[in-house]
Amino acid sequence: MSRFRDSSRRLALCGVLAALALVLLNMGGLLPLATFCCPVLAMLCTLPVLEEYGGKTALLFYAAVSILALLLTPDKEVALLYLFLGWFPVLRPRINCTIPGKLLSGLVKLLLFAAAVSVMYSLAIFVLGMEYLAEEYTGGGQILLLVTVLLGCVIWLLFDKVLQRFTLLYRRRWRGKLFRG
Repeated sequence: MSRFRDSSRRLALCGVLAALALVLLNMGGLLPLATFCCPVLAMLCTLPVLEEYGGKTALLFYAAVSILALLLTPDKEVALLYLFLGWFPVLRPRINCTIPGKLLSGLVKLLLFAAAVSVMYSLAIFVLGMEYLAEEYTGGGQILLLVTVLLGCVIWLLFDKVLQRFTLLYRRRWRGKLFRG
């Protein structure tokens, strides 16, 4: 009976959090800034799954949300951002444990971010035909591109701190309220 209860609880938690992540991703098309904010908020939905059931279940959760986002989200840039960056909450603890020093682990996180975003936008523009993503940076927009990349790196490092704080908040306050019995 206990095993059935555990699997039911796992399925319910993952289902509700996946639905919440998809709602957040669908909200990404409403405002221009939401294109970048909503995938980050959707990534936070991975934390309880990771904390309760481990990395394998969290990766399956990420894969399921990614596939559903690609199928159901009207703004494909939002879905692609989640697809190419949504793995980070799952990989982050492993990076922190295996790479010594905050500076080196921060550099690795920045390199992973830059590689993922570069591959994503290259795929979106050159393979999927989403040329409108590059229109802002044509002509004299190279400075805007550089500023965007630098701001993206700063925000990624801040997001790493947010994940750290939300993980602690979940462990101290929310876990006891979600799993009382």
